[in-house]
Amino acid sequence: MSLLCDGTVPARGGQMGLFPGSTAYGCGQPAVPPLLGTRVVGGEDARPHSWPWQISLQYSRNNAWHHTCGGTLIAPNWVLTAAHCISSSMTYRVVLGKQVLSQEDEPGSLAVGVEKMIVHEKWNSFLIINDIALIKLAQEVEESETIRPACLPPAGLVLENNYPCYVTGWGRLRTNGPLADVLQQALLPVVDHATCSKRDWWGSTVRTTMVCAGGDGVVSGCNGDSGGPLNCQRNGLWDVDGIVSFGSGLSCNMIKKPTVFTRVSAYIDWINEKMSTN
Repeated sequence: MSLLCDGTVPARGGQMGLFPGSTAYGCGQPAVPPLLGTRVVGGEDARPHSWPWQISLQYSRNNAWHHTCGGTLIAPNWVLTAAHCISSSMTYRVVLGKQVLSQEDEPGSLAVGVEKMIVHEKWNSFLIINDIALIKLAQEVEESETIRPACLPPAGLVLENNYPCYVTGWGRLRTNGPLADVLQQALLPVVDHATCSKRDWWGSTVRTTMVCAGGDGVVSGCNGDSGGPLNCQRNGLWDVDGIVSFGSGLSCNMIKKPTVFTRVSAYIDWINEKMSTN
């Protein structure tokens, strides 16, 4: 397997009331609805700003910023990502409201510094368990048509087999291929734990604190998507149900090797505790 990297919570459906100077829209409600239902090899360009909680985590090197992972805005100054995306030796920024990575000064986008990074205390890079981290932004961001939070799922929620979800990110377009420049989306149906943990699938590598999606040999997450959301819609609102964690090291689209995500609903208490004490 390989890690997929190059390296106060809003009430679900409730009024945000948290974004300074904004109208309270509530979480999980994009101003521009995503175009759904298509199934193409490797995913497709997302409709601009239809996933307004998607962020690009970027690190500084040689006086330039480079995309390394995705993440999800869940509150005015909090982003959810994967633990394996974070290195204590790097300087990071978070870019919100992006569609095209290479476009400087893209309308509606915003680059924000990082105040604090909180990696799960029991993150284990060998077993790839507890692959979750929170990033506290250096400032609160204002809600807009291009920047909005995703909802968190109810604690303990387990989605049923084949539930339609979407992975989004700027990951590699194919195995060993280039990183995407335009935000991509791909339909990835959930694979239940009983199936994903079969011996010829992921076996005991997959824990109940994870969720699998894809594995049909056609569409999956790929390197660079790490830390980004598994977006699942319930009752008309979008939850971040998963955080891209790992996949097959051999290919981005291996049959019976679905993309594996940290299951966010298993960590709601941890998220709330860290956000309230930091």
